[in-house]
Amino acid sequence: MRVISGEARGRPLKAVPGQTTRPTTDKVKEALFSMIGPYFDGERVLDLFAGTGGLGIEALSRGAGRAVFVDANMRSIEVVRANLAATRLADKAEIYRQDAVKAIRLLEQRGGGPFDLVFLDPPYAMKTCDELLLELTARGLAGEDTVAVIEHESGFAYGERIGIFERRRLALYGETAISIYKYGGEA
Repeated sequence: MRVISGEARGRPLKAVPGQTTRPTTDKVKEALFSMIGPYFDGERVLDLFAGTGGLGIEALSRGAGRAVFVDANMRSIEVVRANLAATRLADKAEIYRQDAVKAIRLLEQRGGGPFDLVFLDPPYAMKTCDELLLELTARGLAGEDTVAVIEHESGFAYGERIGIFERRRLALYGETAISIYKYGGEA
């Protein structure tokens, strides 16, 4: 694993030890960022199931302004910190060791309005990204300018709409699927 493009291009990323984390492969990451970017200009990013931090770090490397990394696993948090230090992007990041739902509440209390880019890449057994996107929207953390990216197993499909968000793209890469949602008006 490595950073593919931007300011930290080519820097290697550590993996989380063990079998509990499934990092996004470079091939999928490259395809994903060509669909949603490829470059950014100061956007706010939420990497809700950060794992290694690879998606949020890639967004920062490509010009996003700030990123919030959330993961409940202490090993993942340690790896995110190490990867941010190795890519010299730690000054643009906030890291929370927290369950996703609790993190959403905490981020709402902090204020700051909606994120521009939200990555939802939980363990494949978790199939509640639609509920999490609805919760983010209800709490003012996702809205009109938000692009939401859900990485899930290819054998499972989220709906064409999740609240006010419409799926704009579905891409399959073996056992991995990427669903990209954008604000679409009234639900």
